[in-house]
Amino acid sequence: MLTIRNEAQLDEALSAPSPALVEDMKRLEGDVMILGAGGKVGPTLSVMAMRAVRQSGVPRRVTAVSRFTDPYVVELLRKEQVDTIACDLTDPAQVAALPRAENIVFMAGRKFGTEGSACETWEMNVAVPALVTRHFGAARYVVFSTSNVYPFSRPAEGGCDESVAPDPIGEYAISCLGRERMFEYAAKHYGAKVVQFRLSYAIDLRYGILFDLCRWILSGQPIPLGVPAFNCVWQRYANEAALRALLMAKEEVEYLNVTGPETVSVRSAARHLGKLLGREPVFAGEEGERGILCSAQKCVELFGYPDVSVGEMMRLQADWIQSGGRQLGKPTHFEEQKGRF
Repeated sequence: MLTIRNEAQLDEALSAPSPALVEDMKRLEGDVMILGAGGKVGPTLSVMAMRAVRQSGVPRRVTAVSRFTDPYVVELLRKEQVDTIACDLTDPAQVAALPRAENIVFMAGRKFGTEGSACETWEMNVAVPALVTRHFGAARYVVFSTSNVYPFSRPAEGGCDESVAPDPIGEYAISCLGRERMFEYAAKHYGAKVVQFRLSYAIDLRYGILFDLCRWILSGQPIPLGVPAFNCVWQRYANEAALRALLMAKEEVEYLNVTGPETVSVRSAARHLGKLLGREPVFAGEEGERGILCSAQKCVELFGYPDVSVGEMMRLQADWIQSGGRQLGKPTHFEEQKGRF
């Protein structure tokens, strides 16, 4: 049973590469660069990449690129000997000065604050990909996207698979589809090899949908049920899938939903977390019929089932909250139904 008592153990759990990833790193050609590495997922992904490279025995450079405003992230990457470059990706001159790399994990993006300042979101989510792809040209790209590009669906339908046409709601989701389109343009015109990595709710314990539910339960805040269900996945699995997906990148653009295989009821999850926390959850409103839900069948076929179950994530999350673990203060707003972030 996985035990996580402090932040160092959490970072270790989220960045440990599997033997399969180490084998993939032996096959991969060229250096790896992670753009937008200072966000929620980027630090542990960067450390995992560096560890997998070391264990592979094949020398290659792993470089994390970000503004790096969080001292904790800077120290973590320094300790793990990940090369770092401080860069504002909205600045064409700074992007042009970046060293070339054959493998790009693109994680830069903006979500919260879109409502009322949509132009900033469009700059980060659409203009930055244009700058990056012009600079790196025919590289391999794993592009972090979101399930928000999909239409709402009923839980009983099993979620949207990669064949479902995008139908985004709200400017954030529309701009995320715009990001995908810019990388598709690069595939068509620059020879880029692209995997659109549609991630749905990574669980890190310092933030995430389970953290949000715990916070509401402990504060007595009513939990909205308009969005009736969700998907989530342990962040270590998502990190590994992103790095292994570099080998999926071919001439034709690939699309990959990355999340857990279960559709989780909000009401059921809240009740289970409430038992772990010793508090009865309070609910608000009628249970809705639809949410943004994904099928992870393709991902599971490629990379296997996630190594941490939903039940185990709930146990770990409740323990983290009760022990006073650090929080990032970045709510998911999974309950949003009109795309206003």
